[in-house]
Amino acid sequence: MRATKSSRSRPRTRTRPKHDDAVTGFVVAVDRGRYTCVVHEGKKVFEVTAMRARELGRKSVVVGDEVGLVGDVTGDAGSLARIVRIEERRSVLRRTADDDETTAEGRIERVVVANADQLVIVSALADPPPREGFIDRCLVAAYAADIEPLLCLTKADLAGPEQVIGYYAELDLDYVLTRPDGDLDELRERLSGRRSVLVGHSGVGKSTLVNRLIPDARRAVGVVSAIGKGRHTSTSAVALRLPDKRESWIIDTPGVRSFGLALVSSDDLLHGFPDLVEGTVDCPPNCEHTGDECALDAWVAQGKADARRLASFRRLLASRAGDTDPGQTST
Repeated sequence: MRATKSSRSRPRTRTRPKHDDAVTGFVVAVDRGRYTCVVHEGKKVFEVTAMRARELGRKSVVVGDEVGLVGDVTGDAGSLARIVRIEERRSVLRRTADDDETTAEGRIERVVVANADQLVIVSALADPPPREGFIDRCLVAAYAADIEPLLCLTKADLAGPEQVIGYYAELDLDYVLTRPDGDLDELRERLSGRRSVLVGHSGVGKSTLVNRLIPDARRAVGVVSAIGKGRHTSTSAVALRLPDKRESWIIDTPGVRSFGLALVSSDDLLHGFPDLVEGTVDCPPNCEHTGDECALDAWVAQGKADARRLASFRRLLASRAGDTDPGQTST
């Protein structure tokens, strides 16, 4: 009988290589299991294509991640490196497909982008009209991730910003206005030296903005239908470097129709409405902010907050409890 080598002849070990020689890369695109990473080597900057190493397990790699790369990191055509490490994330912008955490969609949390400094919420002033409910959701997500929000109002040639700005008057929310025939100097100044992630409904002009900021980006631009609903144009998140002398990046995301907050805590949800926080001081213990004893009604009646803001906050609370259609809150 032929002797066979025992599978136990080599003891298994959980010790992982440290990869001290790993090169640091910045993930700028993800496409079907391949990751495009920007690597800085002195004054030289080049792109490396990589795949995930098995030792990462189930850890997801997303645009914005800073990673450790080994293997062929030359960036030459046909080369393929391995991602062996994900550096600690400074910030994580998340969303769920549904507000109700008891549903399958509500339990699945999607990381939109990592390590962003700023969330640029792109909203048109007309065609389609602004959706304050969607903006409120984005603000909650930004505050929960400790990312600074910036409201970018497009199509200022079609309508004025007074209604939207009035709605957020108590927040001191930073904003910029853009129009097709105007320059983008103010927006460029806000983006300079930062990693900014752009979010917005389809049709608000987000891809047009990206193409104007970075002419080589060639992001697909759709049209707005007669009923004011834009066609989805961007299909995947991608980080694009601005043509300036600073390390300025914008991360363009696919057009989204919902920004689920199922896994955002009630406290974080409230802190997405900083104009209401002080009004809860007189609330009874364990107040759910929906009943007759809630002090927020008196707070609004005294003119200390906009009634529309309280209504939006309560719609989000109801949506998280599964009492309403989450899509209705983003209109």
